[in-house]
Amino acid sequence: MGRDKLITIFMCGDVMTGRGIDQILPHPGDPAIHEPYMKDARGYVALAEETNGLIPKSASFYYIWGDALEVLSSAAPDLRIINLETSVTKSDDYWQGKGINYRMSPDNFPAITAARIDFCSLANNHILDWGNSGLAETLSVLDKAHVKHGGAGRDLAEARMPAVFDVEGKGRVLVFSCGTESSGIPGKWGAGEKRAGVNLLPDLSRKTVGEVARMVQRLKRPGDLVVLSIHWGANWGYSITPDERAFAHGLVDDAGVDVIHGHSSHHVKGMEVYHGKPIIYGCGDFINDYEGIHGEERFRGDLSLMYFVSIDPESGRLARCTMKPMQMRQFRLHRASVRDELWLRELLNREGQKLGTRVERDDGVFVLHWQGGIS
Repeated sequence: MGRDKLITIFMCGDVMTGRGIDQILPHPGDPAIHEPYMKDARGYVALAEETNGLIPKSASFYYIWGDALEVLSSAAPDLRIINLETSVTKSDDYWQGKGINYRMSPDNFPAITAARIDFCSLANNHILDWGNSGLAETLSVLDKAHVKHGGAGRDLAEARMPAVFDVEGKGRVLVFSCGTESSGIPGKWGAGEKRAGVNLLPDLSRKTVGEVARMVQRLKRPGDLVVLSIHWGANWGYSITPDERAFAHGLVDDAGVDVIHGHSSHHVKGMEVYHGKPIIYGCGDFINDYEGIHGEERFRGDLSLMYFVSIDPESGRLARCTMKPMQMRQFRLHRASVRDELWLRELLNREGQKLGTRVERDDGVFVLHWQGGIS
């Protein structure tokens, strides 16, 4: 099938445009935060500048995306999906005792639409950092900007509801979002029948696979593609637990999921193709204010990938997957250096060996190979 007939989806890891990032944008919100080691979000800007040099103040909404904008323009994906890991609010009702609270000013939301993002996954451990009022304002801001979302809502029904996209001439795509407590989502954040919150999975059991299957099958039509965006697992470490892998396989086998977009880890993890369906276990961070924060440098959390997953809508199987290596520096995305590309290639091949995948580097782009696929 020609590439013009494939449905290509851009996915990336966590987009954390709150805190320090918010402070360099045109309309910074109140910088007050409630962390034990930092009380002013501008402190994270200072840390980054000490590490990599001066960062523009009142940077444009396009600034943080940097070189990624040209990559997106060239790839021209049909859909652009991110995990938006911040509350978008002016609320001062922070979630007490949590330790870290992310928010960005609603007036800075054009920093998201600057990259023409189609969908924001909200089932993560920062979406309620500024309480139910912060969540309500976040949902309102996204709706006014005509950016679809899922994974959090004013009640459980809304949190579970997928975004539906009609890709002209190619078919429909349903995007669901959910999360687990293993990613740091507080159990109290789970949405209920009359309670706002996130679509929080109770566990990764076969029973939960069945619940997701019923959720998908109620809405999926013949020929639809289903993407499940899931916030799961610990921040650091490459291991993929047996429960995570079994759950992912169950989503493919029993729930009719075609693409699994996993995130939470602060760095890139391995990728699998199971029965022709791509499983990204951890995309890594994409945009954040972590420069200058020390402790886990060996994982190279500053490096990330732009994933372009191309699906054959007739079979629902992966036809092609390419990845563009990027680096976050001075709160801006840059193309990764050749040295960093080679480091990422080694990582992906080392971890992919356990999962039946490998990548080859072609002029600064990684091409995924898997059993039964590109070889």
